[in-house]
Amino acid sequence: MKACEQTAGMSVLRHGELVRDFYDDLIAHLETGSPLKGEWKLPDWVADPRVLEKQLDRETVREYARLHDCGKPSVRTVDEDGRQHFPGHAAASERIWLEIGGDPQIGRLIGMDMDIHTIKDADVAEFASRPEAATLMLIGLSEIHANASMFGGVDSVSFKMKWKQIDKRGRAILKQW
Repeated sequence: MKACEQTAGMSVLRHGELVRDFYDDLIAHLETGSPLKGEWKLPDWVADPRVLEKQLDRETVREYARLHDCGKPSVRTVDEDGRQHFPGHAAASERIWLEIGGDPQIGRLIGMDMDIHTIKDADVAEFASRPEAATLMLIGLSEIHANASMFGGVDSVSFKMKWKQIDKRGRAILKQW
């Protein structure tokens, strides 16, 4: 993870550490009202107390956030334009995590890591029923904020597209609860 670049100048491991740090920042803000340290654009649904109440054990989530992309080096490809891709990285990461004897709960989270970014309307009810749903919502929000600097910040078109997806899904999930 240290030797595989997520993007130029940032390793996959460092990306995971940033996601963990953004998650910690967000949780502190939601629990205590402390000012956010990073650059954030928060959807209204984060203020719903159920989102915080349904978070999984903090240390489990922090370890998941840090190592959620552990399988990326095993699936890395480079296209003809020199751009790298990580097809199937969530499933590969879950498999590798479990093969090395990692905590099964963390493995399950790793395997579901992309779901909040990719679920369709028809899948919202099933996603909302998962005990991990609220955690995946805040980790997904933390991921797009941790990645924002790679895509031009929170005002970039790329960030706005990702944010819109998470906002829409978050609102739909709350309606299911």
